[in-house]
Amino acid sequence: MQNTKLQILENTCREERSCSCCSTDMFEEKPPFWKRRKLITGGAALLFMVSGLFLNFFTDHNLTAQILYVMVIAVAGKDILMKAVRSVLKRRLDMNCLMSIAAFGAFFIGHGEEGAAVILLFFIAEALEEYAGDNAKQSIRRLLSLAPETARVKKGTGEAEMHTHEITPGDIIIIRPGEKVPLDGKVVTGHSYVNESPITGEAVPSEKTEGDKVYAGTLNEEGYLEAIVTKKAEDTVLSRIVRLVEEAERKKSNTEKFIDRFARIYTPAVIGTAFAVFLVPTYVLGLPWDEWLYRSLVLLVISCPCALAISTPVAMVSALSSAARHGVLIKGATFIEELSRTKAFAFDKTGTLTRGRLEVTDIVGLNGNSAESVLSIAASLESRSGHPIAEAILKKASDRGVRLQEITAFRSIKGKGLRAEIKGNVYYAGAKKLFDEMSFSPPAELSRLEAEGKTSIVISNEDRALGIIALGDKMRDQTPATIADLRQLNIRTEMLTGDNKEVAASLAKEIGIDEYYAELLPEDKVKVVEKLAARFGSVAMVGDGVNDAPSLAAASVGIAMGTAGADVAIETADIALMHDDLSKIDYLIHLSKKTMLVVRQNVTASIIIKGSLTLLAVMGLINLWVAVAVGDMGLSLAVISNAIRLTRVKA
Repeated sequence: MQNTKLQILENTCREERSCSCCSTDMFEEKPPFWKRRKLITGGAALLFMVSGLFLNFFTDHNLTAQILYVMVIAVAGKDILMKAVRSVLKRRLDMNCLMSIAAFGAFFIGHGEEGAAVILLFFIAEALEEYAGDNAKQSIRRLLSLAPETARVKKGTGEAEMHTHEITPGDIIIIRPGEKVPLDGKVVTGHSYVNESPITGEAVPSEKTEGDKVYAGTLNEEGYLEAIVTKKAEDTVLSRIVRLVEEAERKKSNTEKFIDRFARIYTPAVIGTAFAVFLVPTYVLGLPWDEWLYRSLVLLVISCPCALAISTPVAMVSALSSAARHGVLIKGATFIEELSRTKAFAFDKTGTLTRGRLEVTDIVGLNGNSAESVLSIAASLESRSGHPIAEAILKKASDRGVRLQEITAFRSIKGKGLRAEIKGNVYYAGAKKLFDEMSFSPPAELSRLEAEGKTSIVISNEDRALGIIALGDKMRDQTPATIADLRQLNIRTEMLTGDNKEVAASLAKEIGIDEYYAELLPEDKVKVVEKLAARFGSVAMVGDGVNDAPSLAAASVGIAMGTAGADVAIETADIALMHDDLSKIDYLIHLSKKTMLVVRQNVTASIIIKGSLTLLAVMGLINLWVAVAVGDMGLSLAVISNAIRLTRVKA
């Protein structure tokens, strides 16, 4: 048994380096911040800077101090200078050019300590920006550490511990109480409760029994489970969430794209303005050249668009990371922008506003037929159908112990119902429109049941109705509150459904929907969404992500619900709610509006502070130290701190 159980050395990667399946760059953990090259470089440059200042102000070793300042630029400014040279060669001047010109200009007029300070503080500002961005991204990558690297695999009568990358779909894994699920799979043995919060954001444990899905990184709380693996390690829902979020972080929002375009014009304009500030007073007005050169250098440093450039991306990355940790997968920053200005929400009914699980609520016998005989005929006909209505009727028959009868000449009547023969007699099961061409009218009882919002199936022979089976789809607990929250925000709510008008009207009235559209085919839903978009400018569509794929694609923002196990939905939706929780809609809107508020705050603060410092620079009231400490590093730090607040937005 021991030999069987301990085969990990034979089944895992045999070399110290990662195997090919483990080496995906996007999942690599970066070294701790204190071990990074930038921190070591910055520490050395800071030591040179402090030593130079000490020698400069407290001793007569001025030449040694100047050499130390040059060392600061050589150590901290190497990458900055190289980027500046490349940008000049490409004729696309950037912020590295501004800082390089300012530093060398300061040395030229005898302010070596300030030139070194410009490079050092700019270096520190860039390091802080990198740290803030990486910290937000690492919070997503850390999700991967939730899934164990090894798993127990059933082998004959024993078990073997194997690396997850060596396990293939079809293998049986063993998950004991208190252990994390190593791979996506389907339970084949056992019963337990599993905490799925890393995937769905839902803290309440989910019951798992035979046939239920389990996901890598979730926690088996109490029972013993055996599950058949359905996905490779790199294809688990957890891995794909991380991959998709990181792809989303690389996609620029419209605001980011605008700022990028603006920066291409802005930087050359700033350099031109700085030259004008130096040349006009010096050569036209005859003022001291060194004083106005210094002012122009201060202007260059102040004008560095660092804070403006990061104001949007750092906020978007924080929002995307926060959403993922709450079980909401946003596929790009542009959808945050779009959602913040959305004026209308369209909801699919079945499976979105309701649970999507039909249950038989009424069985009515007509013309002397018993409820049991009606259920027997209906279940016999529906046994050949794969429709959700058929599943509900068959479940009811099974629960009541009703015996199915043998049927012949079965035929499905498209969009209307079913026809079959039992013991030579013809029977029908279908909606009201099935009986429009028959010799009898639908029973009066049908109108009452449909008025109650129930889906009703009439059972008949060729002469008369034998009975009615009514089915209901329970409304989700969060539905009324979600619709009420949207109305409070002055967002229009619309319901789209393939059900009849009576059922749609009943639910719309119950939950307070502004308007509903009934008896829609998938292509009709697309037309409604397009009409709403033309009317409101921006519309979000919420559906199940599979059946509603066309209408989700037609919307400004397509939101798919309960997609933890739906591969198609995760790939196709703009936003995927990993759990069937409509309250996440309110969280999404709050997060999107908060994110855009932070972006506006960051951009506005950057422009106002930069503008104020620019005036002070031209007037000669601030020096290079203040320019870089406040206008660059300080402002960048303020922008980052403001954006990080988005990680604390609660669902």
